[in-house]
Amino acid sequence: MKPRRVATAALMATAFLVGGCGIEPWVKPYERERLADPIMQVNRDPLPAKHREHVYDVREAARGGTGIQGGGCGCN
Repeated sequence: MKPRRVATAALMATAFLVGGCGIEPWVKPYERERLADPIMQVNRDPLPAKHREHVYDVREAARGGTGIQGGGCGCN
């Protein structure tokens, strides 16, 4: 009787996992406009964020890895 329980549990787990593949995306294309709203950004004020990033680059004597162009030599 125990192997039957294991098989049933495995079948239910497989059905549960495969059933999750049929879910439609939660964010519809027409709803993405709301997510692009400036209030949804991590940094609400981009100027101080750029200044803070510049100070960090100068203090650490390294540049890059933050999504901006440039190399480690300090040239842009």
